[in-house]
Amino acid sequence: MMSRLQRGFSVISAIFLLVVLSFLGVAMVTFSTNQHQSEAMDVLGSRAYQAARAGVEWAAYYVVQSPASAPAAWAGCAPATPITLAGDLAQFTVTVNCSAVPHVEGVSTVWIYDVSSTATLGGPVGSPGYIERQLNVRLGK
Repeated sequence: MMSRLQRGFSVISAIFLLVVLSFLGVAMVTFSTNQHQSEAMDVLGSRAYQAARAGVEWAAYYVVQSPASAPAAWAGCAPATPITLAGDLAQFTVTVNCSAVPHVEGVSTVWIYDVSSTATLGGPVGSPGYIERQLNVRLGK
């Protein structure tokens, strides 16, 4: 009589063990999925930084090309100038803002450029998957 009771206990133990292992499996899959999503967002954040940096370099090119006696005569030194990138950065919207201010040093005038480059990806601010990186630099010539 005792062996029949023990056999029933083994079935209950086996079912309990299967349920516990199933929960552990679900937890591991969920953790792995979250890790992959986090890594993907990290890569996109790095690309957004590089896209914003490309906007700063774009502005620096026009500053270098401008004559030393006058501010850069380029359309980029204005509010909200969009630029287009290629390759892996093409998915980002990059906007460059610039302002030029003269500064007199002795007999020469130095132009100071405040450049702000913003790279964005995704929907409205705060939505899932929204990424933004902004770089602000000051250039002088």
